[in-house]
Amino acid sequence: MIAVLSIMFFTLYLSFFFPLESRSKKKEASRSPKYSAQMKKLWQIAQTSMKERKPFRAEKALLTILKFDEKNAAAYNRLGILYAKDKRYDEAVECFEIAQSLDNNPASIHNAGLIYYETGAYEKAEMAFSQAISLEGDVPSRYIALARAQEKLGKPRKAIESLENAYELDPKVTILSQMKTIYEGMDDLEGATAINARIEEQIARENELKREKATSRALKAMQANKRERGLSKVGRKKVAGLVRGGGSRNARTVSAQVDDMGASKTGAMVSSARGGAKKILRKDGRANTRLGQNTSSAAVVVGGSHNARSMRKTSNAQVVKPHAGRKRI
Repeated sequence: MIAVLSIMFFTLYLSFFFPLESRSKKKEASRSPKYSAQMKKLWQIAQTSMKERKPFRAEKALLTILKFDEKNAAAYNRLGILYAKDKRYDEAVECFEIAQSLDNNPASIHNAGLIYYETGAYEKAEMAFSQAISLEGDVPSRYIALARAQEKLGKPRKAIESLENAYELDPKVTILSQMKTIYEGMDDLEGATAINARIEEQIARENELKREKATSRALKAMQANKRERGLSKVGRKKVAGLVRGGGSRNARTVSAQVDDMGASKTGAMVSSARGGAKKILRKDGRANTRLGQNTSSAAVVVGGSHNARSMRKTSNAQVVKPHAGRKRI
């Protein structure tokens, strides 16, 4: 009797408690850092392989992820995209439907609608696109896809309405061109003419925006050039003041100010200005010497030697001390 009871207890444990323990162990394993690192590595392999167009490697990585995490909606969605690119539409739809059941994601529903459209199931495509729009209604591509499905189903007016919604979200000429094509297919010349006028207006508006952007860029460039010219003018004015003053103290002050402005070229201008100031002083001295000599020669002719000697002394005094002022003789 005891043996029978023990067998029954062991059977109950295996059927009820053991699965719970194994699930808890799996959860603990999934939370471990090693598990997270492995999953991250698998995702990187899958994404890199899809970019490098290696579908078999990407499929293997995604299936490995799903082996450890059966409810990973993102993995199912990526696997569906992979199958759709390989034109394995049945498997792609199955993956998108599983992803949708696990996570009511509008992207998965939209992708399933694209597969339905490619396989000619336009009614299912319309339903999928409408469902995706109900979950996320601010994406223009969803309305464009819905319009394509509605056009295939012979619903041109609804297709135009869907395109109008897309145009409100993203005003582009391509959307208006699609609307014009639908109107022309309906032999609605009035509607096609109206859309054509909107296209011309849109093109003119876009050209005006381009001109405004170009004008703003040109103004910014002009302002930058003016600022650079203003700094160079300030440097020139201070160098001119140095030339007029001719003093070493002013030269040191200007050099300090130029260093603060960070104008490398103006430093060279200051050094050249010092040499220019000395040249000016030499020229002044030579001019005064010539003036004194000319004046003394005139004195000899007109007034005699006494006046000549007096004018020579005056000229010599001016040459020796050009900045000392007038000296009484």
